[in-house]
Amino acid sequence: MATTTTTRSFLQAVATEEVATPLRKVQMEGLVILKIIKHCKDHSPSLVTGQLLGLDVGQDLEVTNCFPFPMREEDEEIEADGANYQLEMMRCLREVNVDNNTVGWYQSTLLGSYQTAELIETFMNYQENIRRCVCIIYDPSRADQGVLALKALKLSDSFMELYRSNNFTGEKLRENNLSWVNIFEEIPIKVSNSSLISAFMTELEPETPVIQCDYDRLQLSTSSLMERNMEFLIECMDDLSVEQQKLQYHYRSLSRQQAQQQAWLQKRRILRFKRTCSHGQGLIVPSMVVQLNFIEEYVRDFRVEKSFKVGNPCFYHFGTEAYLCMTPSDPLPSEDVRITSK
Repeated sequence: MATTTTTRSFLQAVATEEVATPLRKVQMEGLVILKIIKHCKDHSPSLVTGQLLGLDVGQDLEVTNCFPFPMREEDEEIEADGANYQLEMMRCLREVNVDNNTVGWYQSTLLGSYQTAELIETFMNYQENIRRCVCIIYDPSRADQGVLALKALKLSDSFMELYRSNNFTGEKLRENNLSWVNIFEEIPIKVSNSSLISAFMTELEPETPVIQCDYDRLQLSTSSLMERNMEFLIECMDDLSVEQQKLQYHYRSLSRQQAQQQAWLQKRRILRFKRTCSHGQGLIVPSMVVQLNFIEEYVRDFRVEKSFKVGNPCFYHFGTEAYLCMTPSDPLPSEDVRITSK
């Protein structure tokens, strides 16, 4: 009887679906961070990417190793060679007893301009084969200011569910209470080192005294980065102007469609009394206006917000005024959604 009970409990445990635990933090080895920084700085200002390897343990994602991807152009044969390179690298790491489980990827960025539709598509492709994955973003331009510009990102669960349904309408976005700030979630990063590395780093610490003027030299100016931020902001404003023209064309098409629908309904009411069931003909239904895709607009608003944050209050005020001037102030109809800044 006890054996039967144990077997039944085991079968129930197997049949029970595993409950997905939320990701609490990303634990990275110090060696992995140094590899990422070296790879990104050696090829700056070009954007590079690489593979993250590690383990998924409970609520933590441990990143224990990484390797860079070779820089390639857009070519099918070169892309196939890149896939073979990844498989060969993981096979070699497995032979030397190194963690070869893929937990995500890392990539470099310039002035925080990583919010793209391609990043979302890459996340969704990884999610098809990996239960949990992250993207490590490193910004060499911010590192020049003495900041460890390293962050771990993942897509929010609500956004992934809506993306899989492929139904980005204004009604669905309002139902899920989604905006451009809800696309990505930032996961805390914890740097982990072995005891030997920690002891070695302690011995390397200099014992020279530090005075106040040494700290004053660390306050770097942001004027060198303002020109690039202005270029990014102008580019985003141009894209926003193009999207506004598309939105106006969409509303004109929507008005024409509604007029056609009203005329069709009126015609149907008249013909309903004239035709018979045996000799009647079906009416042609006017085609529907294609819904707008809000992913590009959401990502663009994210990039505009990041372009504002350069640490200069005057530039922030100017950028905010420029963005508000480019954004329409008239309320949109209730059946559509308006893309606004935070």
